[in-house]
Amino acid sequence: MNVVKATRRYEAWLGKRTPLRKADLKLKHQLMAEGPFPFLRATFYRWMQLWPTLGHQVARAPKILAVGDLHVENFGTWRDREGRLVWGVNDFDEAADLPYTVDLVRLATSSLLAAEQGHLHLNPREACRSILDGYRQSLAKHGRPFVLEEEHKWLRQIATGELRDPQHFWAKIEGLPGIEEKVPVSAQEALQHALPEPGLEYKLVRRMAGLGSLGHIRLVAIAEWRGGKIAREVKALAPSAADWVQGAAGPEEILYQPIITRACRCPDPFVQLRGRWLARRLSPHCCRVELSELPKNRDELRLLFAMGWETANIHLGNKREIREVSRHFAALKANWLVAAAKTMAEVVTRDWQAWRRAEKA
Repeated sequence: MNVVKATRRYEAWLGKRTPLRKADLKLKHQLMAEGPFPFLRATFYRWMQLWPTLGHQVARAPKILAVGDLHVENFGTWRDREGRLVWGVNDFDEAADLPYTVDLVRLATSSLLAAEQGHLHLNPREACRSILDGYRQSLAKHGRPFVLEEEHKWLRQIATGELRDPQHFWAKIEGLPGIEEKVPVSAQEALQHALPEPGLEYKLVRRMAGLGSLGHIRLVAIAEWRGGKIAREVKALAPSAADWVQGAAGPEEILYQPIITRACRCPDPFVQLRGRWLARRLSPHCCRVELSELPKNRDELRLLFAMGWETANIHLGNKREIREVSRHFAALKANWLVAAAKTMAEVVTRDWQAWRRAEKA
């Protein structure tokens, strides 16, 4: 099955499970044609179809509850219940029971593709070594969340650039388009439940963000509350694309809540799953960190080390399976990740080229 047919079939499957905005899907298709890195971000469903390319030892590694759609732009910051700034994986839309290697290979592949497009400046072998070192050390030390207060000053500086300035952030939020279509009652209820007090008046706008979930309904409530602006977002969720690829039998589950609950993590108290709506707070320091926002003077290998560590923080939530994961991980050859990432980068690039030709036709 080629990528065009796979995309058509996946979107038909997805449309039966959540309403999709056709205009957003059209934009997603255009963005997919811009380069291999955005193509990777937008096509986890295709990644899972191509995953067996890697062969038995990597592709059939022990299964855990994994992030699935992990990549170098799936990290961000939030405030925990103590008000501390925390950094970590920002999106678990595609969480599923998968080989633990899916997360590591996808993270490494994304770093290689981002480097090819000039977003990062690093050597593939060194990049993969940094990811593995972070993952290995986190497993050995049983994980530790990234709280950006007394420690990790370097990461705090990376995560709090000029684009996180409140004036810039709120100007961007206020500029979002209004709602034209009818809003589902369940979405309104999820938004109202996420606000700090009942009966609060708010303006409802539409937000497009990310690439993997572009097409899903996203709504943002903007309100004035006790001297300042606040914002709450709800996003429509659906079962992981892994279910589509694997032909999951039985009831389809959304595993967003289980994975963040189990992980070695300082949770965001504003992240709530209500039915099939994910509600969260939006603020200058509660959002995803994009590569374009990173300061020019940054230690990219140190950042990848942290991403590898945080990946293990998530995997450590699999209490029963983590010993088997550790044994399998220790038995892999030294250069397995760079070899796997290069293979998948080549496969993804060929798919992107086919997609771009189809878009131009």
